[in-house]
Amino acid sequence: MGLVTPFFKSFHPLLFGKPPVSAFKRAMANLPKVGSLAELRQLFGSYFPAALLAKKPSGENRANRIFSLEVTFWAFLDQVSSPGCSCRETVRKIMAWRRFQNRRGKTGDMSGNTSAYCQARARLPLDTIKDIHAHLVDRLVRNMPSKDLWHGRAVKLVDGTGISMPDTPRNQAVYPQSSSQKLGCGFPAMNLVGIFCLTSGALLKVAYGDRRTHETMLFKSLWHTLERGDVIVADRGYCSFGAIVNLVARGADVVMRLPAKAIRSLGAKLPRSESFEVLTLLHKPCGRPLTISSEDFAAMPNGVPVRVVRYSLSRHGFRTQSVTLVTTLLDPAVTPEDLAAIYFRRWEIELHFREIKTLLKMDALRCLSPKMIERELLLHVVSYNLIRCVMQKAALSHGSDLDRLSFKGCLDTVRHFANAAHAAERRPRTIDALIEEMLLAIAKDYIPRRPGRSEPRAIKRRPKNFHFLTKPRHEMGNLPHRNKGRSNDPKSARS
Repeated sequence: MGLVTPFFKSFHPLLFGKPPVSAFKRAMANLPKVGSLAELRQLFGSYFPAALLAKKPSGENRANRIFSLEVTFWAFLDQVSSPGCSCRETVRKIMAWRRFQNRRGKTGDMSGNTSAYCQARARLPLDTIKDIHAHLVDRLVRNMPSKDLWHGRAVKLVDGTGISMPDTPRNQAVYPQSSSQKLGCGFPAMNLVGIFCLTSGALLKVAYGDRRTHETMLFKSLWHTLERGDVIVADRGYCSFGAIVNLVARGADVVMRLPAKAIRSLGAKLPRSESFEVLTLLHKPCGRPLTISSEDFAAMPNGVPVRVVRYSLSRHGFRTQSVTLVTTLLDPAVTPEDLAAIYFRRWEIELHFREIKTLLKMDALRCLSPKMIERELLLHVVSYNLIRCVMQKAALSHGSDLDRLSFKGCLDTVRHFANAAHAAERRPRTIDALIEEMLLAIAKDYIPRRPGRSEPRAIKRRPKNFHFLTKPRHEMGNLPHRNKGRSNDPKSARS
């Protein structure tokens, strides 16, 4: 989100709405010299219960601290959402906030050292972050209009991505770098699988592990979170007999692209035409996959009825491509065109991952230990869903199409209107007008339709021609200027 001071009281009405003016005036009149953030959250309302960030009766967060649970949460949330925001910068923000809250008093009891803040981040309970995420997801799903459902059912998109983190011994021990990289030249990395709601764009569930944990295993760990009636849309990397059987047993249906190996196994059951629709039986594989136990494999049925649909994608200037889908939706009311259209929208999950990794900077995490990496990752998820809540509120308030609202535009709008609302302190009518103006600006910020647009993953600006790190940094020694002696540059080596 990149807000300058997200824990100021004006931040909360921007995201969560305002109470009646009378309640606002009463609360401001009785506000203590050092305002209680928990009371302010309860005053303005929230997407999750204020008790989640209240002082605990026991445990590490029971004591009265400058870095209370609520202050630490909002400060850490701002830090993970702000590009390049260091712990020192965050501590300075808290110092400024305390001085603002206690204008007539002194705030010299707070040190500018980052140690206390870093210890407070480590005390931030994982269960609290997960509960906040669960409440945000519940709110997004609950406010989803029924008319936006696909054939009256919720569609969930599944895909995975990779994330890197600082090269520290502790991170390497839990999330080791690729075995193809030299020791000291790579970065620890993790695999992450997310389940997104197609209608609201919410990131519902995440599972993560090291790069040796395959994405299908991470997806398997999320099966129990799926609900009866869900429609799961995924690419061919997640399509297998075991996954289809288990998802159907949980009351969900699938729309997946059929792998080439499965197409060959069906053989004569499929016509040779470029487009068709066939009802067939997907048979149980002869050999047991290593990812399935002997007991589970024996309990599986010998086959599951599916519908196989093939269609062609034609585009001027490109080769015609055939796509073969497998689905457990056998109802003829769901036409092949419907299946092709819903699988085409699977690409939206790539855009959601781009929003989180590029705009919210989750591509390269910054914490130095696995314990803090997990907290940083979950706070990125919370930050993403908070912006999605604002977008949903703007769309519902002004009748806009949520699918076409700009995530980046909402991010920028929230940042600047929060600063304006802070300047309008103790003027509730002005703040109320700012909120309405902010939601209107977000609701009008449409992404233009660009059918057939191609955006290859390539960069135009060339990086600086520094030497490549081919061994640990402390072993590299003194290097010549980057324009001289490029011994590890293939072109210079040939010359």
